[in-house]
Amino acid sequence: MHKVKGIVYIALFLLVTVGMGVSVWQSIQEEVDYDYVVETNVPFAPFEFYENRQIVGVDVDIVNRVAERTNKTIQIKNVEFDVIIDNVEAGRIADAGAAGLTITPARAEKVNFTIPYYDSVQYVIFNREMPPSLRDDHVVWEALAGAKLGSQIGSTGYLFVDDEIENGVLSGTGATIKGIDSHQLAADAILAHIIDYAIADELVAKFIVEKNPGLEALPLYYSGATREEDYPVEESYAIAVNKERTELLEAFNEVLGEMLTENEEGVTEIDRLVLKYMGLLDE
Repeated sequence: MHKVKGIVYIALFLLVTVGMGVSVWQSIQEEVDYDYVVETNVPFAPFEFYENRQIVGVDVDIVNRVAERTNKTIQIKNVEFDVIIDNVEAGRIADAGAAGLTITPARAEKVNFTIPYYDSVQYVIFNREMPPSLRDDHVVWEALAGAKLGSQIGSTGYLFVDDEIENGVLSGTGATIKGIDSHQLAADAILAHIIDYAIADELVAKFIVEKNPGLEALPLYYSGATREEDYPVEESYAIAVNKERTELLEAFNEVLGEMLTENEEGVTEIDRLVLKYMGLLDE
């Protein structure tokens, strides 16, 4: 268990009289025992973001479902993105990580991953007035040669770019990568002309563009033999779990299996949650 000192709000119904009920809420500080701690990184809409000072989103709903299913208490804790995998591996302060984490071989050496629950494509965010060279409706890596690029520190976008600069098509072109604390700050850096382009996951990129009219985003592709054979830079999200927490891994997989089951319309609960938190779901 993980002990966390926090504010617990207890409703004390002190007096009920005819025609009038009085409720008094008293906040007291006490030790709270959590069965598990799950780390995340905010903001990363629609998977985790703040709403009315509470962390909400797709990943939060998944974690809450696991808590209900297992009858365990789970704390969701906001931390820096690039420490999540190491914290989960150590297992002392975190049992799992839910932060739109991409499955990679390097990460899989440190933690166990659940079944994938969402596939994403990397996007290039750019100033509408200074677009990169396009191939139809997407951008290929070669179009970023010599550019000043930015992405959230530790994110898959950062890892993709760094690898292309070190070993791929951007090697020797003068392209650089700047690690930035969040995708929104990377977008701000574009508008401030600190970087040329930012690399981010699809939904995050679209969310940022919606909030910043001066920006646009298009999918990032690898070049094929022909333009028609270009293919996207893709990734799959999963929950990271400490390798000794097998019961927690099983619980996540059970819940995710149910949430990924398609209904008669071919839509999963995960699909609906993504639309809901993007504000695109018609109830």
